Amino acid sequence: MIKRNGMLVVISGPSGVGKGTICKELFKRDLKDVKLSISATTRKPRIGEYEGINYYYKEEHEFDDMQKRGEFLEYAKVYGSYYGTPKKYVETNLNNGISVILEIDIQGAMQIKSNFKEAVFIFIMPPSYGELRKRIIGRATDSDDIINRRLKAALKEVKEVVKYDYVINNDKVDNVADKIICVLNAEKYRTSRCRFDFSKFKEESFD
Repeated sequence: MIKRNGMLVVISGPSGVGKGTICKELFKRDLKDVKLSISATTRKPRIGEYEGINYYYKEEHEFDDMQKRGEFLEYAKVYGSYYGTPKKYVETNLNNGISVILEIDIQGAMQIKSNFKEAVFIFIMPPSYGELRKRIIGRATDSDDIINRRLKAALKEVKEVVKYDYVINNDKVDNVADKIICVLNAEKYRTSRCRFDFSKFKEESFD
């Protein structure tokens, strides 16, 4: 009687806030009809990252060709590298009633917001600037210049929270995952996300 459309869920926040770690924890849970979108990027893989699992790693000319063909739902250049969300994967899953989670930066999230208003936007807030600084430096994957650029950008990025539907403070990863699941469950049951079949609700006569 009720069929639910898939929903696009955007998980975003400042660089270094822990979006990737949160999504890993989230998908340890028994999530039904939910998939994680895999972005394309021109940056090089970090230690422990793999093609088709963390990202689709592209050369700049490959990424540019995809962009010209209109294959991205959103794309942005972040700290010298391009990132983009393949459109076909997302649209196919949503049409089949499967929700898709995007773990993307704030630039990309704002592009989605302007083009996909029915998406759900969740902002992950760092506990403090000091904690965010410690996380970014602790990753030891970026140059000092990029670290400083990320930290300066974070001071502006946290103010973008007012453009999101939900905000969750990243105190403990398992707590954040629990709260995201609460959001998913609540949004799933909105009438605007449902397709109704009333054929079984016909007036019947009884002897």
